[in-house]
Amino acid sequence: MLLPVPRAEISWKRRTPEGDTIRVYAQHFGNRWTFSARPARAERRQPIEHPPLEDWLDLLDGVRRRVGRGLLRPDEVGRLEQAIRERFPGVEI
Repeated sequence: MLLPVPRAEISWKRRTPEGDTIRVYAQHFGNRWTFSARPARAERRQPIEHPPLEDWLDLLDGVRRRVGRGLLRPDEVGRLEQAIRERFPGVEI
């Protein structure tokens, strides 16, 4: 069985509340984004069920940069902004 290949993957580093550095990954497939993270290079990724606003905003930054380079369609920014507004009402983007 073939697994679907995500259209886009964006990653960045952030610190946990405990002060540890982790690498966060966001994969786009269809019309949804899924998040995962891993604390060290050799460890497996763990899904993030409810990503914090900080991760969504980092993802938006990455999407905007990729749109500027022609790697993603410009309408993806609007869809992602709408998804953020739905999950975090009242947030200024």
